[in-house]
Amino acid sequence: MRSLGRIIGIGLVTAAAFTVAACGSDSDSTSSATPDRECTADDVKVDGGYGQPPTITIPDDCTAPTTLVVKDLVPGSGPGAVAGQPLTMNYELVTWSDKQVLDSSFQRGTPFGLTLGAGQVIEGWDQGLLGVQEGARRLLIVPPDLGYGQGGQGVAPNETLVFVTDAVQVGS
Repeated sequence: MRSLGRIIGIGLVTAAAFTVAACGSDSDSTSSATPDRECTADDVKVDGGYGQPPTITIPDDCTAPTTLVVKDLVPGSGPGAVAGQPLTMNYELVTWSDKQVLDSSFQRGTPFGLTLGAGQVIEGWDQGLLGVQEGARRLLIVPPDLGYGQGGQGVAPNETLVFVTDAVQVGS
């Protein structure tokens, strides 16, 4: 009788363990799990046309890209920008982690001037704006190593930056 009780007891403990394990695996597959793929340019939604302040929507179902992402949203015309050329740009900056606008030349009403490739801006801009044509609207998703890395200019450490840029003027 004792051995039968032990076998039943062991069986109940084993069944309980399997039940708990099964419940645990169900909760692991819920939507609260960390996304398992990197976002692409097509995952980030941008509303508004060239010259208008954009609305940028960052998705929750994928992670921030770890490499620079560049996509023209509106084509421009004329020759593409090369290193050493002056550019005049409008831009909107949204931080990936909190999905909030951090900076916007659109809101200030004044475009931003720079010399491409001269180190006047973050590396993500110096790389991501190569080839941009006047009149183009371009999406840049900048990983931390090409942005502000350990933080600065109001940007938290290891922050991915999302820019929508309008090329107001390419060249002088």
